[in-house]
Amino acid sequence: MSGWATHPLFWYSRITDPAELEKVRQKEMDITKERIEKILAKGVNVILTSGGLDDFSMKYLIDRKVMGIRRVPKKDMKRISKVHYTPVGAFDQLSQATGAKPLLTLTATEQWDEEGIDDSAIGKADLVHEERVGDNDFVFITNNGDSQYQGKSSTLLLRGASDFVLDEAERSVHDALCATSRALESGSVVGGGGCVEAALSLHLEEFATSHRGREQMAILAFAEGLMIIPKTLALNAALPDVPALVAELRVAHTRGNATAGLDLSKGEVTDAVSQGILEPMVSKLKSIKFATEAAITILRIDDLVKVVG
Repeated sequence: MSGWATHPLFWYSRITDPAELEKVRQKEMDITKERIEKILAKGVNVILTSGGLDDFSMKYLIDRKVMGIRRVPKKDMKRISKVHYTPVGAFDQLSQATGAKPLLTLTATEQWDEEGIDDSAIGKADLVHEERVGDNDFVFITNNGDSQYQGKSSTLLLRGASDFVLDEAERSVHDALCATSRALESGSVVGGGGCVEAALSLHLEEFATSHRGREQMAILAFAEGLMIIPKTLALNAALPDVPALVAELRVAHTRGNATAGLDLSKGEVTDAVSQGILEPMVSKLKSIKFATEAAITILRIDDLVKVVG
C-alpha cells in the first residue's frame, strides 16, 4: 500500500492487496463505532444528521435500539435546534427544537474531544416517533407540558385535496401569522374593514374647511382616495350594491361610531372592534405612509420623455 497527501485534511492511498483493503475497511468501521459509542455513552437515543448514514452505522444503531434519521434538511435542523436544544452537525443535528448547540464536526472542537461530546451538544425531547400522514411518513418531535421547552415551537399540518388548495391554505396561514406577529410587536391594534380609512376621510373633509384654494382641493382629494380602500374590500368580496354599503359606512362614522367597519362575511356594516375585525396598528400606519409617499413621488413628475424604438 502506498499513499500521499494533497491537502492537510485529505490522504489518498493506493491498495493492491485485498487483505490490506479489508484492514482499511475494518479500521473505518472501528473508528465509526468508537465515535458513535462516545455519543451513546451520554445517553443519546436519537441521532439526526443532514448527511447520510451507511449500512454499518444504521445496523449498529438498530442493535443499540437507537433511532437514526438521515438526510434531514438543514432548514429543519435549525428549527429543531432552537426549541429542543440539540446539535446541528455530523451525527447529531438537532438544536432549535431540542435546545442544543450545533455540532458541525466530530473532529477535535470545544464540543468534541477524546472524551466524547460536550453536554451542550445534547438536546432533550419527550417523544420522537414516526407517523404516516396521507401518503408520507413524518418524524414527530414533541414535548409535554412539563418540559422546559414546551411552547417554544409548534408545527402546523395543512391538508388539502390538491396542491392548489394547499398553496392557498399556506398563503392564508402565513398572512395570518404575520398579522399576529405584527400585532404582538406593536402592542396596538385598530379596527379593520375600512374602519380607519373611513374615519380619516371624514376627519380630513372637516379639516379641509379650515383651508382655502388648492390646499383644500388636495386635502379633499386625499380624503376621497382613502375611501377607495373600503370600496375595494367590498368589491373583492363580491358584495352586492357596493356604493350603498360604503355610503352606510360613512353614515355610521358621521353619527359618531368611530369603530364601524365592513363585515365582509355578512356583507354589512358592524362594530369592527367588538366583532374582532382588527389590524395591527403598525401595519396600517406604514401602509398609509408608503402609499402617500408613492403618490407624492408620482405627483412630482412634471415631464415625460417618450423613447421611440
